[in-house]
Amino acid sequence: MVFSSTVFLFAFLPAVLLVYFVTPGRLRNVCLLVTSLFFYAWGETWFVLVMLASIVIDYCSGLMIAGALGRPWNEEVRQLTPGGERTPQQRLGLLFSLVANLGILGFFKYFNFTVDSYNATAQLLGLSAMQWETTLRVALPLGISFFTFQSMSYTFDVYLGHVRATRNLLNFATFVSLFPQLVAGPIVRYRDIAERLARRRVTVDDFAYGVRRFIIGLSKKVIIANAFALPADKIFAIPDAELTPGLAWLGVICYTLQIYFDFSGYSDMAIGLGRMFGFHFLENFNYPYISRSITEFWRRWHISLSSWFRDYVYIPAGGNRKGRLRTYLNLWLVFFLCGLWHGSSWNFVVWGLFHGGLLVVERVVRQQSAVSLAFWRPFQHLYVLLTVMVGWVFFRAETFTQAWAFLRAMVGLADGAGLSHYPALYLDSELWLVFGVAVLGSCPLVPYLKSRIERGADGALEGQPRRWLATLESASAVALIALLVLSSMKLASTTHNPFIYFRF
Repeated sequence: MVFSSTVFLFAFLPAVLLVYFVTPGRLRNVCLLVTSLFFYAWGETWFVLVMLASIVIDYCSGLMIAGALGRPWNEEVRQLTPGGERTPQQRLGLLFSLVANLGILGFFKYFNFTVDSYNATAQLLGLSAMQWETTLRVALPLGISFFTFQSMSYTFDVYLGHVRATRNLLNFATFVSLFPQLVAGPIVRYRDIAERLARRRVTVDDFAYGVRRFIIGLSKKVIIANAFALPADKIFAIPDAELTPGLAWLGVICYTLQIYFDFSGYSDMAIGLGRMFGFHFLENFNYPYISRSITEFWRRWHISLSSWFRDYVYIPAGGNRKGRLRTYLNLWLVFFLCGLWHGSSWNFVVWGLFHGGLLVVERVVRQQSAVSLAFWRPFQHLYVLLTVMVGWVFFRAETFTQAWAFLRAMVGLADGAGLSHYPALYLDSELWLVFGVAVLGSCPLVPYLKSRIERGADGALEGQPRRWLATLESASAVALIALLVLSSMKLASTTHNPFIYFRF
């Protein structure tokens, strides 16, 4: 089940909200847990057991790390001291969580990739292939990368002394399985919502904000991302020999806008849904395409994932505290793992190493150059957009060969004559209109206008009637209703409704 579906919008969500708000407060986590498990099992059936196993593993690991496993239920669980020495039992608890979770993730996500890579290498070396792989192909549970990392963040934080381990299995299971962000993030940390798991209150303002945010995310997904998905999918399906420079650039630009509005739209919907139920999830995107460096891009793109790798991989590996060479190696390691996290394909590994290499180059330039590049700000933006689009080629292409064909076409070395496939086939008035909206939506135009309006209301217009401000709020409500209606019409009229990050 996906958020941008009629089943979710007009059946599941209204039913869950109704049941949730008529349920007594002390039972609302039970309501959320049951509905979240139903939401996941809707399309994944028995794979829900994989998520339940991850929940039990990390719940027990947290208690083991805290020294509370097997001790009386009414005994207070102590929080470890940050930076303090850890006992062998505590280290064993963390190791158990790591081995079990990474073992589950590795089997389901990388088994097929490992076998295929081995067989390809064996063929080159004249060795025998793994014959049993033809009878065992492992299916990928939906969102396994997200809920595994979310669950592991809890044991990391207990071990590091950032949060107290919980004895409340219901609250912990609700945290891991919470359907608003279960299958595609943002990756929520237990320490950020622990208090709200125990007690929360949904105000009218919170609920209204959640509805607003959900509609905005739905519109970004259905109206913008889906519009770019059609030409992007069609162009990336063209045989490599028939690519032209125009087609390659159009396909990459469409995908660049599709993936941003697809994923940020999902994050908006998740944040909005969370607010409807009393949870305040952190932001996951902050207009990444206005960045002036790849370093800044990763502070703005998929913030929950980049901060996860920073806190649990980069910093424990030494960060930038052990010299320049170690810092560069740590950056490469983080983005190698980041690439693997996104998918079991060498293309994702190349994409990760590409971004890691750019971060290393930028760090070297900053350390070696005393010249300010502020004068060249437009070129910095252009550099980020071009390099990010080159990276998206590896991210979207099915094979390395296809990615290479697209890159060759983008620099004018295409093999196609443009007779059967050409850009005009995929461009229409609707796509041009959506393109204009997408470009504006990729920039912080709305926050800028909002700040100007608020400054005007609090400053020059102070003491004057503010009826125009109320009129603006009414117009905003009408616009949201129109977006919801338009999104619903789009959903009813098309079946092309992919969520890119669901496969991760």
